[in-house]
This record gives sequence, structure tokens and C-alpha cells, in this order.
Amino acid sequence: MDEPTPDAVELVLLAAPRGFCAGVEMAIKALAWMVRAFDGPVYCYHEIVHNRQVVERFREQGVVFVDDVSEVPPGRPLMLSAHGSAPEVVEEARGNGGFVVDAVCPLVTKVHHEVKVRANKGYSIVYIGHEGHEEAVGTMAVAPESIHRVESIDEVDALPVFDTPVALLAQTTLSHRDWADVADATKERFPDVWTPGRSDLCFATTNRQSALMEIASRCDAVVVIGSANSSNTLALERLARGAGCATVLRINGADELPRRADGTVALHGTVGVTAGASAPEELVEQVIAALAPRRGVEEVQLTDEDEYFPPPRNLRDLLVAIDAVGAFGLGADPAARPPSEDRSLAASSVLADLA
Repeated sequence: MDEPTPDAVELVLLAAPRGFCAGVEMAIKALAWMVRAFDGPVYCYHEIVHNRQVVERFREQGVVFVDDVSEVPPGRPLMLSAHGSAPEVVEEARGNGGFVVDAVCPLVTKVHHEVKVRANKGYSIVYIGHEGHEEAVGTMAVAPESIHRVESIDEVDALPVFDTPVALLAQTTLSHRDWADVADATKERFPDVWTPGRSDLCFATTNRQSALMEIASRCDAVVVIGSANSSNTLALERLARGAGCATVLRINGADELPRRADGTVALHGTVGVTAGASAPEELVEQVIAALAPRRGVEEVQLTDEDEYFPPPRNLRDLLVAIDAVGAFGLGADPAARPPSEDRSLAASSVLADLA
């Protein structure tokens, strides 16, 4: 067997699951269908998902991303992002006269429903979430007078004494470590706190964190692929650092890997690779190619994910209408209609086709 090369990457340990989750898969395919079905421009409220390459790919196709639905011209098609939108935003969007697709992740919808139900029952809601994150902003807007956002034990300690029952809910993309200590402090402060029967934390986020922990102890370095505004990507980075990895890199793509003067990647030994839930597989492939591991790639599979979220109903109905009558009056192009059965169609492939 060849002796290890001190300055070379010997082996890549590839975490699985990684990359796109079911909610991201649904949102990306839905926006791609709108791009193909409508004369441009198609508008999107906030970034469809938190990934720079995904957003840029859609911009190249004429998608206009806005931070206020008032920026959308009357009658233009509009998609609402996967992170969920405030009820007043959804209402304003639907009143604008255009075709609106709400691509909110069903797991976020579950939390919105829990907030609405608990608030209507008179609960004060303690919500664990990151300040300013789009999911947290949208969730809190469901019942702003009843909800109190926290993300630290000190903030739990600073909560008022409630004269109502208390419920505990959370942003879906938090890491277990972000959530657990704050949740425990909330339960200690409010012993009778109500919690949902099924955790609010996204199963895909949890799976990606568990897969990373399977490989972390074997790695000389860990590369986490994803954007800086992606909560679940940053959670993976923190998790790798907390596991004691000597070198942890959070990068948008292969061009951000550190290089030596001769152009080779400045990493060595065994390198772990994972990707946040908004990062396309093509970025993973590019990073592995740049690492050029002498002994190849070992994929470490923690679990299989077979969760599937279908496109929003009104978009499915539109596809059927295009089949039937060419979407007369909606400005759709029958020749550009994507397949109506998308379960076996990977969003990474759809995204690559857009290029």
C-alpha cells in the first residue's frame, strides 16, 4: 500500500444524508416549473432557499427576488419562499391579482398551526428561534401578541411571569444543541409548559447533524458546504467545531477551499464533507473533485430519507390546466410544461438543467 502523502488529502468521508431536504426539493422544483410555465419575470418573496448558487441560478433565469410583496407588479406570478411568510404577507400577495404559489415547507406550516391553536386557547408561547431569521419572523407574525422569542438561557430567565398557560415551540432548522439547553431552561422556569407531541425540529436537519457526528471523530478536517445565511448550515459548522475537529471550513463552493502556492488544496489526511439542507449536490461533487482524495471517497450512510413533499396544490392544478387548455389567460406556455409527476425527479437535476 502506498505511504500517506503528508500534504495530500488521503480520504474523503462523505456524510449521508446531506444536502437538499424534502422541503427544499419541493420549493426548487416548484419555482423551476413557474419559470418554465410563465413568461417572465417570475417574482419570489425572499430567497427561495438560503443558498447563494441556487438564488443566482434562478436570477439567471429572470426570477426577481423581493423583500416586500409591494415590489411585485400587479398580476405577475409570485412564489413565497420555503421559510414561511407572515399571514398579512400571504394575504397581500394573493390580493395582487397574479398567480401565487406558497412554497412554505410543511414542517414550518405545522409550527404556524401550533402557534395559532395555542394562541387561540389563551397560551403565552415561548418560541426558540434566531432573531431576524425569515422562518422566525414569519412564525412570530402568526400571533405577535402571544409569542415571545428566545435563543439563550438568559433570555428565558428574562421572560415575564405569565398569568396564562405556557407553550414551547421552536424554529425547525435549529440544531439540537441550540435548542436543548434553552428548552430545558424553559421547562424549568415553567414546569407545566405544553410541548407538541412531535418535535418541531426538522427531521432532515437532525439527520444531517447525526450523520456529521458519525464521521467527525475520524476526520483531520471537516468541510461544510452551504451559505452563511443558512441556519442549518451554520449549525453543522458549530457541531463540527464542538466535536473537536482541528479544522472546520464553511464554504459556498470549491473556489473557497484554501490553496497552497502550487494550487493544491491546503488540507491533508482524512477530510469529512457534508452539506446544508439548501446546498445542491453539484457543489458537493465539485468540492470532492478539488480535494482529489488519493484513496477515494467513503460514503457513511446514517439513514435513508424517503420523505416527499408534493408541489403546492394550486401549482399541481395549474399543470393539469396547462395539459387541458394551455392555461388560457394565465400566460403559460404549454410547450414548456414540466412533468406533472415529480417524485422521482431530483431538484439538483432540475437546477442543473436550468444552467
